[in-house]
Amino acid sequence: MEYNSDFRHDLRIGKMGELLLGKLLSNTTVEVKLDFATYRTGNFYIEYSSRGKPSGIATTEADYWVLIAASEKGCRHKENEVFMEEDDILYLVIVSTNRLKDLCRTKYERKNVPGGDENTSLGVLIKATDLL
Repeated sequence: MEYNSDFRHDLRIGKMGELLLGKLLSNTTVEVKLDFATYRTGNFYIEYSSRGKPSGIATTEADYWVLIAASEKGCRHKENEVFMEEDDILYLVIVSTNRLKDLCRTKYERKNVPGGDENTSLGVLIKATDLL
């Protein structure tokens, strides 16, 4: 694309992106995952098994996944409730489920990684940069 310093041109391009994202989010199903270690490790944990049964990416019916890298400091507990602020979100990635499944099979950092409640789940670690 050729460089254009016209704000109206940039605004039209931005509106196109907003419409595309709105269409994507309104006509599809989305699974959202928070990862509090991504900012430290550079990896997202993608679960595929829990307590010996398929789960997570192996059973999802969502069209897209939204993976959110959040600050561990942002997770606060109060009377059995968990609170976060928007500022605690460092970044998020929207990825199609098909692409994420392919990455989990072929481009993982580590596989068969214990995680989840009491480490009863298994997952793969995917580099956040591989999702770009």
